[in-house]
Amino acid sequence: MAPRVSPTEAIRAEIHELFASDGELLSVLEQVARLSVRLTFQSVVEEIVCEELGRDRYQRRRGDSPDGYRNGWHQPRTLKTAAGPVKLQRPKLRHAHAALCDQLFGQSVSRTNALETLVISCWVRGLSDRDVEAMLVEVFGQDATISRSTVSRICQRLRAEFDAWRRRDLSTAKIDYLFLDGSFFKMHPKAKAEPVLAAWGIDTDGKPVFLGLGPGAAESTDAWRGLLEDLADRGLGAPLLVISDGGKGLGAAIECSLPTSLHQRCLVHVCRNLIAKIPTHAQGEVKRDYWAIFDNIEHDGQAAVAEARRRAKRFIAKWQPLYPSAVACVADNLDALLVHLLFPSEHRKRIRHSNLIERTFGETRRRTKVIGRLPGEQTCLSLVWAVLDRASKGWRGLTMTPKALRRLQDLRRQVLRERPQLPAEERIAETVTTAA
Repeated sequence: MAPRVSPTEAIRAEIHELFASDGELLSVLEQVARLSVRLTFQSVVEEIVCEELGRDRYQRRRGDSPDGYRNGWHQPRTLKTAAGPVKLQRPKLRHAHAALCDQLFGQSVSRTNALETLVISCWVRGLSDRDVEAMLVEVFGQDATISRSTVSRICQRLRAEFDAWRRRDLSTAKIDYLFLDGSFFKMHPKAKAEPVLAAWGIDTDGKPVFLGLGPGAAESTDAWRGLLEDLADRGLGAPLLVISDGGKGLGAAIECSLPTSLHQRCLVHVCRNLIAKIPTHAQGEVKRDYWAIFDNIEHDGQAAVAEARRRAKRFIAKWQPLYPSAVACVADNLDALLVHLLFPSEHRKRIRHSNLIERTFGETRRRTKVIGRLPGEQTCLSLVWAVLDRASKGWRGLTMTPKALRRLQDLRRQVLRERPQLPAEERIAETVTTAA
């Protein structure tokens, strides 16, 4: 390198030479992309040095400028980035801020946040520490190697991020729909799989919000109440509607902690219970008739509920003589299955089940298969949170049309008003039949 050519000028010259060469276009573009990353970092380094010294290269020092000066370059330092390893020139400075070069190229500055994010992303999506190490070598070359122990240390950041997330203030989150569900993981030595309880919602703007996560020895009333009370303590108000499966512990916790909210039983869970009691040859027809109770109802509000009740009576009359135990799954829970019909028609298919979070839990279980038994509760919660948090970025919200907003506002006045406490079944039936 010529003594008066700066590193940034040298990198630009390399880029010009590549474009002027006869190399294969894709190969040239790949090399230019990596050089552009290197040019960006090197330009930032030189700008910081100019700012520190108060003058550009070869510019004379003014009277008010610092006393420091440039004194050439150290050996290059390799910085690992998501675009591959990048070699940067380290400036030698005399009588300047002593910690400047350490801040730029200290012992801990060997990789960028983008690379660390890539490592965490791969790890969360199911790659083991060994897989992440091999992937980085395959994509970026041997110089980009990050050891398995380093991958593990990087992923420890998840714990700190999770701790901050689980303590954040929720007073600004205004939720119309609250979904509750749990999934089982092995997280304690010599113990059976235990549930991780999760809560997420859709706010008044129609946007999905991942709200809470907590452990439980079982899906008991106390465990669910603990999660719901934690959400309330951090400022979350009562939603219009809670959607959950039919677990008795969860149902009792909802009744105790959210007495003014309506409760929708997950239609998918009830359908599974129904089909499990039907012979194989009849399952298809029974399943079609079950979903026909709730699908394609053009009415709104109480009229929609009345129409679904008429359909349910036909369903019960048709199948009860053959499969009474199976049909009881529908008949005994009918009021709780119809609550979603009170809500805007464009929201019904999304608020009548808790399947979204179940599918995301499936992604978490796929990740834990790589690990086997998780080493502890904190590790388990951090990993489950990381998968759900990243998945929640892609969750679809709901469209809030003017008609839907008016309907929700009417329901807020009806549902969240002050009224005497009633048992869950009576409270649901009261709301479903108010205008009957």
